[in-house]
Amino acid sequence: MQRTDFRFFFPFRVRYSEVDGQSVVFNAHYLTYFDTSITEFFRWLGYDYVADVKATSIDFHTVKSLVEYKAPIRFDEEIEVGVRVGAIGNSSLRFDLAIFAKDEAAPRATGEIVWVYTDQRTHKTVRVPDAMRVMLGAKDRETVG
Repeated sequence: MQRTDFRFFFPFRVRYSEVDGQSVVFNAHYLTYFDTSITEFFRWLGYDYVADVKATSIDFHTVKSLVEYKAPIRFDEEIEVGVRVGAIGNSSLRFDLAIFAKDEAAPRATGEIVWVYTDQRTHKTVRVPDAMRVMLGAKDRETVG
């Protein structure tokens, strides 16, 4: 994945509390960066996630998290997390993510998060609605593909 594969980015500055004894971002924080960036991605799309869950009792559950560490990210660096929808299944979404140092083309880390749409009353999977498919495809895939 390269920077040009993404239309949406969310910025962070690495805080001291996020690094380990080697001054490199501790591995668990990469998932926090991913999760926060997915939330901001939905905000960018204009989707009110909380209101939708409250109205429908249908929510996403994370079923897969993958992080590939390519180069260190250090204290006080400015980074940007790219988010895109990589695939929409019957009841699932796959997010492709990459963390870039500010103004760098090559990623420091890449990842994948898979969510499954689930009825919170029955705990059964539910098809991703057509309106959500359109929303996710329309803005995010205009020029990326």
